[in-house]
Amino acid sequence: MRFVLLLVALTLSLATSACSSDIVGRASVVDGDTVDIHGQRIRLHGIDAPESGQRCKKAGQEYRCGKVAAFALADKIGASPIRCKGQDTDRYKRLIAICYLGRIDLNEWMVSEGHAVAYRKYAMDYVSAERWARLYRRGIWAGRFIMPWDWRKGVR
Repeated sequence: MRFVLLLVALTLSLATSACSSDIVGRASVVDGDTVDIHGQRIRLHGIDAPESGQRCKKAGQEYRCGKVAAFALADKIGASPIRCKGQDTDRYKRLIAICYLGRIDLNEWMVSEGHAVAYRKYAMDYVSAERWARLYRRGIWAGRFIMPWDWRKGVR
């Protein structure tokens, strides 16, 4: 009986640690919703940022909003370590995570600054941050843009 209980406890412990993986370290920004820590690609949970080649318009001028989003995230993080709390993995084997710079939820920060939108297809976590950014015309909300998921599909 003791052996069975020990085996069950060990199994639960392994399952829990596999599901709640945290990665901590210096991040390289891949784009506005993806970072790399220690060779592990991490997709920011619940948000979608403009793609690197994507252009948006503000005051009648086109600009590379995808690059702006990536640079904003990189500037925010700087050389500081971040902590990413794993939620799941995607079809590309990237960890889906909420990442923190100290106590700042970087996913939420990206949306509230208007550098990304709430990715409602996967989560509703950042809808209020998006509403705030839209109301105050932050980032991409200051002009015109195509939703990143539509841009990837070729909608121009």
